[in-house]
Amino acid sequence: MAASSLAFVARRGEPELVVPAGPTPRELKRLSDLDDQESLRFYRSVIYFYRASPSRPRADEDPARVIRDGLARALVHYYPIAGRIREIMPGRKLVVDCTGEGVVFVEADADVSLDEFGDALCPPVPCAGELLCLPESNSAAVVDRPLLYVQVTRLRCGGFVFSIQVCHSLVDAPGTTQFLQAVGELGGGGMEAPRVRPVWARELLDARDPPRPDYHHPEYELMANAADDKLRPGDRLAHRAFRFGPEEIASLREQLPPRTRARCSRFLIVSAFVWRCRTVALEYEPGDEVRFMFVVNARGKRDRPLPKGFYGNALTLGVAQTTAGELCSGPLGRAVELIAAAKARIASDDYAQSVADALVLRGRPRFTTARTYLVTDLTKSNLHEVDLGWGMPVYGGPATTTLATFHIPVPGGGITVPMCLPPRAMERFAANVRAGLSQASSRRGRPGNVESAVQSNL
Repeated sequence: MAASSLAFVARRGEPELVVPAGPTPRELKRLSDLDDQESLRFYRSVIYFYRASPSRPRADEDPARVIRDGLARALVHYYPIAGRIREIMPGRKLVVDCTGEGVVFVEADADVSLDEFGDALCPPVPCAGELLCLPESNSAAVVDRPLLYVQVTRLRCGGFVFSIQVCHSLVDAPGTTQFLQAVGELGGGGMEAPRVRPVWARELLDARDPPRPDYHHPEYELMANAADDKLRPGDRLAHRAFRFGPEEIASLREQLPPRTRARCSRFLIVSAFVWRCRTVALEYEPGDEVRFMFVVNARGKRDRPLPKGFYGNALTLGVAQTTAGELCSGPLGRAVELIAAAKARIASDDYAQSVADALVLRGRPRFTTARTYLVTDLTKSNLHEVDLGWGMPVYGGPATTTLATFHIPVPGGGITVPMCLPPRAMERFAANVRAGLSQASSRRGRPGNVESAVQSNL
């Protein structure tokens, strides 16, 4: 059965609240000024597929029981996740009320095997709505409700699906991974405490008093004629995934000038190529400003390090901007240079501090989305390496696609890029990808496997 035609109904049990397995403090914990920006007030879904493990003792076979136990034990250490967000006036500042009320947990069964999902799992995951607790939504409602929703779905083959929907105001992708690893260590791993102890320290990413941004922040500035976009809320959208293997990436690299080629990362080359193809497909006017925006982790700065175990939002946004005409008519190397320059601009150790200052000074605006291609690079993340006691997942990452997208690692050094566009624009985009890779392969004097870069996932 093709994954695109897969259909099943998960038999869900009643939702229950999993509370911390031991006593936890009752207190208010203030979220940082990066945490409570408007654009992060939603729930991010992550989904994992695991095969049955023949090495697990029979008593530990039920993944729902093991994961429920791991959750309860992990929440003792990560007790704010068991609380509820409150909004403090004036200013709508978010805080966590550490009530210990718990997180939502659902166990389910589905009469389907893991192999029926196909051999190239990526978003949008087939039948994701049956595997997630809640319908996917960009709703900004995060106040006075559980901060984490979990579903464990047992499959006919003995494998299972583990999905979460977590409030983005509380954690980013590295923070989510850290928490899930603790769930695995304390549940399936049988450990007494997580290897990495959680650290709150949200005050490290607060604005100064008074706020004084040191850098320009175009990510929070509207562009001219922002309302005149090719993508509008409510548009019918097509979903496809595009896979770039080492061969395709090497072919694209050959299009770059020699001085750029050697130091151009996979992220830069794929981002630049896809940004151009997408801009052409959306048929913007030559004078329209277009942007490429990408997520950068503020952890690991030498002069302003965040402590090991920090699990809050430490993300900032880089922005490359130009006109559609310049981007689409110029060489690929020009697009690479624009993105590289944007990365360099936000590399400073104090850039995250400037972001916090700008957010507070401007009243926490949403980041811009008009004529903007937003990417989160997951290839260097360990989000896909969460071991719950059944070994590494077959797939671990986003469950669904949106207009923002991801670079998702695939075995062998490739990258999958999910794409979400209006149907006609998607047809043009796929044609642009094929044409661009064919051109790149012909320059190398070899045919290349162009079709491997276009993977339908409708």
